[in-house]
Amino acid sequence: MSTLYPTVRTGSAYTIDYEKLYNIGIRGIIFDIDNTLVEHDAPADDRSRALIKRIHDAGIKTIILSNNGQKRVKSFADEVGCPYIFKASKPRAEGFLLSMKKMGTGRKSTILIGDQLFTDVWGSSRAGIRSILVRRIAFHERYYIHLKRILEYVIMIFYPVYRLGKHDELEGAV
Repeated sequence: MSTLYPTVRTGSAYTIDYEKLYNIGIRGIIFDIDNTLVEHDAPADDRSRALIKRIHDAGIKTIILSNNGQKRVKSFADEVGCPYIFKASKPRAEGFLLSMKKMGTGRKSTILIGDQLFTDVWGSSRAGIRSILVRRIAFHERYYIHLKRILEYVIMIFYPVYRLGKHDELEGAV
């Protein structure tokens, strides 16, 4: 079960202190797209472009890692200005490892920011990197994701017990 729990969780990717992440040694961020940066299937917007620019200005590299097809992922990644990997087969570790290779970062200097336990968090755990779980931006999702959300809810009931006594430097940035 511990591989399904994020290192930390927060309300939004937009409220994280990326400058603090840089100060604690984070040099690469693997992002999910849908319901992490924008609503499901939405194009990049001013807010997501400004966020990625702010992160890059802080000295942190970014990459989009998505299970979506190339058309969706390339369009979004090109708009925000970062590399991408599509059809990543999350939660398999390979996409996360390739992301780190493309960014030139290691496990300790890379984090994942995403909204789902069974793809984003579990995949990052399998790759040996820390994760920040954010609340989904909108409730509009495909039906099978809604089914996974029910299981996520049950698992997250025990998250406070799992985190009891655990501390991570990421907490200072969320």
